[in-house]
Amino acid sequence: MKRTFALILVVLAAAALFGGLVHAVLVATHVSEPAAITVYGLTPRRIWATTAFALALVGVVIGALALVRPASRFGAASGRLGAIVALVAGLIAAVNGGLNLAIARGGPGSGNGVVGGAAAQVLGMIGMVIAGIILAHSRRAGSGVTSPSRNE
Repeated sequence: MKRTFALILVVLAAAALFGGLVHAVLVATHVSEPAAITVYGLTPRRIWATTAFALALVGVVIGALALVRPASRFGAASGRLGAIVALVAGLIAAVNGGLNLAIARGGPGSGNGVVGGAAAQVLGMIGMVIAGIILAHSRRAGSGVTSPSRNE
């Protein structure tokens, strides 16, 4: 019961932090004011932002799995491979989210996909941080220094 409650609190705190970071990105890019006229439905920029967000989410999930289980059934190198995939996916998503925000004219509800772009940028950066942690850990673990052989 205590563990479940703690897990729920951690998930809520992470969601609140994510929402705060997305809002901070929207404020920093000066697109936080809602649009005067709300556009409903999918627009090309919303699809672009949603695709970038999905790519960032995939990168974070792959990075988290590589961080939690570095030596899974795919072999010992899957942690490093997962980190590289997470790094590339996070970089692509963060750049696309930033580009979406850079060309946006209007805030949330304008049809420009600014919320998805900001979310993709934040999640992409999170994925890159996770990948950096994994790569730094794998670099320390496999530094190439071996003990001298006793079979002389």
